[in-house]
Amino acid sequence: MVNNPKGRKRVNHLYKWLSPGILVKRWLLTSIIGILLTVLGIAIWTKLTPIYRFLDFIIDLLNKITNNIPNYFSGPLLLVFGLFLLYWGQTRTLGSITEVLKPDSEEELIDVLWNYRRLNRGTKVVAIGGGTGLSTLLRGIKYYSANITAVVTVADDGGSSGRIRREMGMLPPGDIRNCIAALADEEKLLTELFQYRFTAGEGLNGHSFGNLFLTALNDITGSLEGAIDASSKVLAIKGKVLPATLSDVSLWAKFADGKIVEGESNIPEVGEKIIEVGCNPPNPPATPAVIKAIQQAQYIILGPGSLYTSIIPNLLIPEIREAIIKSSAPKIYVCNIMTQKGETDGFTVSDHIRAIDHVCGGKIFDAILVQGRSPSQEILRKYAAKHCHPVYLDREEVVKLGRRIVQGNVMSQDLDSSYVRHDSQLLGKALFRWYSSTHKSKLFR
Repeated sequence: MVNNPKGRKRVNHLYKWLSPGILVKRWLLTSIIGILLTVLGIAIWTKLTPIYRFLDFIIDLLNKITNNIPNYFSGPLLLVFGLFLLYWGQTRTLGSITEVLKPDSEEELIDVLWNYRRLNRGTKVVAIGGGTGLSTLLRGIKYYSANITAVVTVADDGGSSGRIRREMGMLPPGDIRNCIAALADEEKLLTELFQYRFTAGEGLNGHSFGNLFLTALNDITGSLEGAIDASSKVLAIKGKVLPATLSDVSLWAKFADGKIVEGESNIPEVGEKIIEVGCNPPNPPATPAVIKAIQQAQYIILGPGSLYTSIIPNLLIPEIREAIIKSSAPKIYVCNIMTQKGETDGFTVSDHIRAIDHVCGGKIFDAILVQGRSPSQEILRKYAAKHCHPVYLDREEVVKLGRRIVQGNVMSQDLDSSYVRHDSQLLGKALFRWYSSTHKSKLFR
C-alpha cells in the first residue's frame, strides 16, 4: 500500500504507461528492435570483428570486477545503478518532451497521452441547441469525449450577431462562437480574447472579438463552415461545431391571442402563450455534415436552452428531426431548471415535452434530465419577482408521455447575481452516467 501522495502518483503513472492503448510501448519496442538489427547488420557487414572485440572487452572487464569484488555485492550494485540510470534518463527525456509540448502545464506527458487517447476513443456525441445552454453543456461533456458534434441554431437576430447578420449578410456567429470557446483546449488567454466584448468605440461597441474574427474568416474562406473550421484549429477545440442549416432563416411565433411575431429576439418580448413556431423560409435544408453526424452518433443530447428560440429552431429542419427519429442512439433532453419569461411561463416538465413533440409530430427522445432539488429561498424570491419559477416535475404526465425521468443535482447557484444555471461538470457527469447505464443494459440484453 502506497500512503505517500507522490508515491501514489508515480504508481498511477506507471500503471498508465503499462496499460494498453497509449501507442507508445509498441513503437518503443519497434525502435529497440531497429537498433538491434542495425547493430547486427553492421556486425555482419564487417565480418563480426567489432562484436568479437567488444565481447572480449566485456568478458575481461567482468573477470576483473568479479576477481576484486564478490559477485553477491557487485551484481546487485550494477543492477541498481543500471536501473537508476534507466529511470533517470526516462524521466528527463519525458520531462524535456513535456516542456516542449506543454510549456506552462504541470501535467505529465503520460497524462497528456492518456487523456488524448481516452477522449479520441470516446463516445460519438451530437449535442443540439443554442444560446448559453449549449455552450454550458459542451464545457461539461468535453471531458468525456473528443468526438463531439455541436449542432447550433442560426436563428439569432439580436445583439452583435444580429448587427453582423444585417450589415454583413452572413449567418449569426454568436452561438457558434460560444460553442467554439466552450470546446477550446488552448490557452485561457486566447479563449478570453475570443469571448472579449468591446464596450466603447463607434461601430465596435457591443461586438465580441470572436464574432468579428468569424466574420473576417467568413470573407477570407468564402463560407461560414470554412470560418468555423479555421477558428476551431486556432483554439484546438475538442470536437466540431456545425450550423444546423446554411440558409438565412428567420424565426416566427404565433401566440394565443392570434398575433404572429417574427424575429428570435422579438418573440420573448410579447409575453403571451406561444401556440406555434415556424421559420421563413419553411423547411430549410440541413447542413449535410449535421445529418452525417446524427447518423453516426452513439448518443444524442437536446438542450438545455430556451425552448422556443434555441432548441425547437433546430427541429424545424425536417432532415434533422427525421435523422434523430431514425437514430438508434440513446436520446435525452435536458430540461431547463427555471421557467423563462415570455417563452415557458407556468410550464411544467411535461409541457416542455409536448411542445417538442408537437413540432416533431411525435416522440423524438427517450429520457429527460431534470434538476433534483430547488434553488435557495433567496434566489426563488428574486425569480418570483420576475414571474419565473422552478419547472415543476409532473411525474405522472411525463410517464404517460413515455419518457424515462433522470433526476440529479445539476444546478449552479450564483447568489451574487441571483442566477440559476446548469453546472457544466455536474451536467456532464449526470449525462454520461445515464448513457453508461443505458449502454450496459443494451449489451446485456
